[in-house]
Formats: sequence, C-alpha cells, structure tokens
Amino acid sequence: MAPPPVFDRATSLRRMATEPFDVLVVGGGITGAGVALDAASRGLSVALVDKGDLASGTSSKSSKLAHGGLRYLQQGEFRLVYEALHERQRLLHNAPHLVEPLPFLIPITAKGGVVNRKVGWALGKAMWLYDLTGGARIGKLHRRISRDETVAHLPTASAGRVAYGYLYFDAQVDDARLTLTVARSAAALGAAVATYAPVVSLRRGADGRVDGARVRADGVDVDVRARVVVNASGVWTDALLGLDAPDRAPTMRPAKGVHLTLPWDKVRNDVAVVIPVREDRRSLFLIPWLPRGDGTFALTYVGTTDTDYDGPLDDPACTAADVAYVLRALNASVTTGVTEADVVASWAGLRPLVAGGGSGRTADLSRRHLVATDDHGVVTVTGGKLTTYRRMAADGVDEVVRRLGGSPRRRRSATARRRLVGAPEVRRRSGGGDGPAAFALPAHLPGRYGTEAIDVAALAAADARLAEPLVPGLPYLAAEAVWAVRHEMATTLADVLDRRTRARLQARDATADAALGAARLIGPELGWDGTRIEAEVEGYRASVAREREDAGLPLVPHA
Repeated sequence: MAPPPVFDRATSLRRMATEPFDVLVVGGGITGAGVALDAASRGLSVALVDKGDLASGTSSKSSKLAHGGLRYLQQGEFRLVYEALHERQRLLHNAPHLVEPLPFLIPITAKGGVVNRKVGWALGKAMWLYDLTGGARIGKLHRRISRDETVAHLPTASAGRVAYGYLYFDAQVDDARLTLTVARSAAALGAAVATYAPVVSLRRGADGRVDGARVRADGVDVDVRARVVVNASGVWTDALLGLDAPDRAPTMRPAKGVHLTLPWDKVRNDVAVVIPVREDRRSLFLIPWLPRGDGTFALTYVGTTDTDYDGPLDDPACTAADVAYVLRALNASVTTGVTEADVVASWAGLRPLVAGGGSGRTADLSRRHLVATDDHGVVTVTGGKLTTYRRMAADGVDEVVRRLGGSPRRRRSATARRRLVGAPEVRRRSGGGDGPAAFALPAHLPGRYGTEAIDVAALAAADARLAEPLVPGLPYLAAEAVWAVRHEMATTLADVLDRRTRARLQARDATADAALGAARLIGPELGWDGTRIEAEVEGYRASVAREREDAGLPLVPHA
C-alpha cells in the first residue's frame, strides 16, 4: 500500500486526533509555517493549524518584497536592517524559484519636491550604509545614474523635474507561495498541517499549563495534544491569548497597508521605483509585475500605505480614501493621469506590529519581532516582517526547546541553508521536450513551482482542457488549479484564485468572470456537487463585488 500523502488535510486531521505532538503551531501565515519547518527540522513532532487557508491573512497581502528596509536606517534600526538583508540572501539561496533580485530606483528631483538635491546628498550616504550593512551581498552595489537613465527606467515621469537617480538592489517574492512552500517543506519532514481548523479553546493539564488545543474542522471538534503551543497567529495574537485570559492587555497594534494594481502602460517602469508622498513624507513602491519577456510587463502594483487600524481583522477593506491617497501620490510623480477606472485590482493587509509606548505613527513603529511565554506556557512569536520570518521562527523554536527541557545549543536551528520544496535550479524560460508528453514548459511555471514545474506542465500535456488559461489574459493554466487541489491543499475557490494563483490581485473582475469555469474544474476533484459549485461561485463573486464597492472602484471590463 502506498504511504499517505504528506501534505493532505484529511490525513493531518486524523493524525491530530490520535497522535501527541511536541509542538502545536497556531497560525498558517509565514511565521507559523516557518516555526513548523524549524521545529520539524530539529526532529520535533509538529502540528500546524489555521482557521482559514495558508497565508489567507497578512502573508498573502504584503508588498511581496524581500528587503532590508532602507528607511529603517533613518530610524536607527541598523541591527534590523542587517538581519533582514542577511535573511534576504538566505531566501535567495533557499527559494531561488520564488525569490528574485529586483533593482530599485529613487529619482531625485531637480528643484522643489520631497526628494530634492539636498535630500539626495543625504540619501547617497544612506545608500553606502545600506550596501555596507548587507545590501552588497546581492552581488551589486548601488550607483548614481543620470537624468536620462532615470527617465528611461520611468518614462512616464516628468523629465524636467528629474535631476538624477539612485539605483540599488533588493528582491521580490510571491508571499503566498513562499508561505505555502515553507508549510509543504515542514510537511515533508513529518509535520501535520490542516487548514480551516480554528482553535475554539486551549487545553489545560493537571498543572494548569496549556497542553494543546481543541480545533473545529468540518463541524467536528478535535483535541490536539501538544507539549508546547506556539501562538503564531499574527494580528490575531490577542484573540488566541484571550481564549485563556479575556481581560489581558492587547499586545498588537495592527497597521493597514493597501496596494493598487494598474496596467503597466500607465506607469511603464522596468524597475521598482520609490516615489514620495508629499502630504506625510512617506514613500510608495511602484513594482512591475508579470514580465512579458520583451522587457515590458503586464502590470504595475503601487503601495503601501501604513495607517492605524481598528476594524475587523478578518477582512480589512481598501477604502475609497485609501485609493485616493495612493493615486494622489502616484499622479504627483507620473504624467499619465491615472484614475480609479485604471485600477484593475486592490488589496489590503494588516501588519502585526508589536504595541509599544506612545501613540505615534505606525510607520515609525519597529518591525522587530517578539518571542514571549505567558504564565500558562504558551509561546508567542509575533511582529517582524516577511523577510525575517526564518530568524523569527528560529528564535521561537529556541524558546520551545527550552520549554521542553533541552538546550537550544544542543539542538540548533537547521534552516539557514535548507532549500525549500522545488528549490533546485530549473530553467526559467520555456523549453520543449523535457516532459513525459514533450509539452513546452510555459515561461512562468519555473518561477512558481521550481522543479515541480515539469509536473504541472505534464498535466496540461495529458489533457488539452488543462492547457487552457484559467483566467483569460493571465498566464495561469487550468492545470495549475488542479495541481493546487491535488498537491497544495487548496479546498476553496478563493484558495485557488487568490493565493495558489494571484489572479484576483492581478485582474479582479476578469477573475470573477472566470470563477464558474474554475469551480467546475476543481469541483470534481473536491467532491463538490452542483449546489456547492454554485455556492462557491456566488460567494466568490459577492466578495469581489464588495471589495470593488468598498474601494469606490468601477467595474473594469474584461479585455
């Protein structure tokens, strides 16, 4: 008999109902997935649960960058920047199929403007400091470029306002797929992973210590036994701790970040560009997305904002005011007159910032992480940023090892150079003849699946229906939806369209139009009947409509 699949929800839930674990991780974002991988790589038995999908919160709604954070140097966060740049290089090594170097441009204005020549002089010194702190590990130093070179990288800028620019280097990452891949890598080492399994209560042993949790999956309660529970639930940290102590003081201060997706022709940037926001002296990124192979791109996304947030944690909205803020900043830097009608998608996410003293801007709060253990033995790992997830996880598991009675020095983290699933080198360009059915490898697959790209392509080679686009106008194949259900624990339509692919973030209304076809494709794989397929499609389209209405955006006709 073949062994059970290692990344299968039903199998994991059965294990959770019967096996004791060393560690139960609550939270399937990048931090929780990182903790699960780190613990499993040290030989601990691990269970991971999330109340929704993997990366369904903050970890699919970031700026999708692996970077040190140049602006943190201005706040004196030298150690944070050093650590982040060190972890950026580990990401480039451990997940080269998901993380790629990306040049960044900061234009300096000739006169007036927020980033003028005077600011540019100071920025040049900061660039050297960034390189020395660890930026140069990417293999390239920053450089000052001429006005003509600057405008060539951003031809929609007003040439008369540009004096020169600085070009430096960081990296871009698909945040949701990174989280998924880390979780799959943990499962490959024996971790049991289950989505849509919210914690309804914490278990207590005879000594009063937390020794597991009760989770609810498919209407059934499962008691998961664990020697240590790790709270890695991000902005939901206080909600989990509140199950045990409802009157405890909050530890989190969520900050909302918003991004807008635009047709690339409205910006025409061939590198990431940092633009100033005059009204509050912050900056936004313009990130090119979906390369076409000829030096152009399909899309550019713009963000992020950084504002205090006190609304519902489960579904933060991009509002009309958020859209207006981003478009004002963009139109102050480009000449194409971008309007709400140009916005093809938007997303809002919440940063899990650790609350501190004072009531200043969230933009000024540290992005450092926190590891703490409460009186009942629950280890909390929170704060930080996407780039430093591995370091956060290692620090968290060090505390777990101490709780288990061991020495972290004797059982060190083993993830610094551990390659993730799919990581070995594979061609990023289309080629033919490698697969079992000699199917030409679409150019985008290696950058999403690494060594598994050929297996995804083989699905399409075996069935012509699966070689069709999942969403017209986007590169994803129907085969990717089937792969997501069979191998990536996708269990809903949103799992496939929002996170296993990024279709919703790239073409909101076209994706809603394609929802029925996608549901009919994955429905048989998941055992859905006609009623369930209809409910999934209606729910998905209603969610897209609500998102568009909250942002005050018009329907974008399908091209």
